[in-house]
Amino acid sequence: HRSRVRSSGVEAARPAMMNSDMDAVEAENQVELEEKTRLINQVLELQHTLEDLSARVDAVKEENLKLKSENQVLGQYIENLMSASSVFQTTDTKSKRK
Repeated sequence: HRSRVRSSGVEAARPAMMNSDMDAVEAENQVELEEKTRLINQVLELQHTLEDLSARVDAVKEENLKLKSENQVLGQYIENLMSASSVFQTTDTKSKRK
């Protein structure tokens, strides 16, 4: 019970300037806390954006590999068709004339 009286007495004995300084410090701490919270939220949002972009890059890489493979198959198919067709056969006119 004495501590209560003491602390109340101490608080009452504080000059008004000291209370004002403490209020200013508390307000500054609150501003810093809000800024830290805002920055943490911004970092978390950026992390989620990075995760989304990374997943998208992986999907595009996978699609790119699939398309490259399909292009190779199509290229080989076209090459086979061209070699089988007489239209695309090379003709050596000099050897036929001799």
